[in-house]
Amino acid sequence: MKTLRDRLVAEIRKVVVGQDAAIDALLVATVVGGHVLLEGVPGTGKTLLANATSRALGMQFRRVQFTPDMLPSDLTGTVTLSRGDLAFRPGPVFTNVLLADEINRTPPKTQAALLEAMEEQQVTVDGVTHPLPSPFLVVATQNPIEYEGTYPLPEAQLDRFLMKIDIDYPSESEEVALLGLGRAGLRPATLADVNTITSSDEILGMRATIDATHVEPEIVAYVATLVRTTRTLPSVELGASPRAAVHLLAAARAFARMADRDFVTPDDIHRTAPSVLRHRLIIRPEAELERYRADDAVAAALAAVPVPK
Repeated sequence: MKTLRDRLVAEIRKVVVGQDAAIDALLVATVVGGHVLLEGVPGTGKTLLANATSRALGMQFRRVQFTPDMLPSDLTGTVTLSRGDLAFRPGPVFTNVLLADEINRTPPKTQAALLEAMEEQQVTVDGVTHPLPSPFLVVATQNPIEYEGTYPLPEAQLDRFLMKIDIDYPSESEEVALLGLGRAGLRPATLADVNTITSSDEILGMRATIDATHVEPEIVAYVATLVRTTRTLPSVELGASPRAAVHLLAAARAFARMADRDFVTPDDIHRTAPSVLRHRLIIRPEAELERYRADDAVAAALAAVPVPK
């Protein structure tokens, strides 16, 4: 998996400069069967990153712009009358990589249409269940600055995202390199040069390898204690769920393989914990007034739990 990661980064750097953490998150989520929430201001390349990743991994890509008037059927599909017979017309969710652009711009009813797809990899329309392609990855984006006219994601939906990655502005050197990339007008001319380096079948085959990654009982206990500690922090109103522990361990296994190891270390947990836990914690209002953030709570939990030797 380390070789795949290095090749993936090389391909994506043809169109996106920096954002290695987001690339790692997208690869890990694809391999373990999770989903990723990208949060960043407009113009930082979130859509381009998702598109380039799907191209490099040989997966079908679809983008949906979430709007206040969007209906659940616009996402999942509808049953229509065709030549006298009722037929199911699949929606854009029937793909390998679904970019849910500005997911917090659509009402909760439409947001909830993704819940079954994200958890069960299927959708149910008029009582009939339709399986989604595999692998299936939801890449959702949201703007952390503009909240007018938005519908914050409920905790139940946030908990279904394997990772949340903050997309920051590039550094000065990265922005200079970005300006040096080839373009056709405003569009990246190099997007078509992103080569496919693997296939869906190979990605699905990697899951067995990741599942076989060895985890010592002490590491398992460390993950459980870390997640439980987030529930007792005085600044946290709602801590991480048991699903968070499952996601944290699965992601740590993938990061271990990405480091060319067949066993998980505490460093894998430390590397993974912020992106897996930050979106699952609800900070108390009085702590937020003091600019206390979810990342601060994760850091406090990591500092409070002894690292296994």
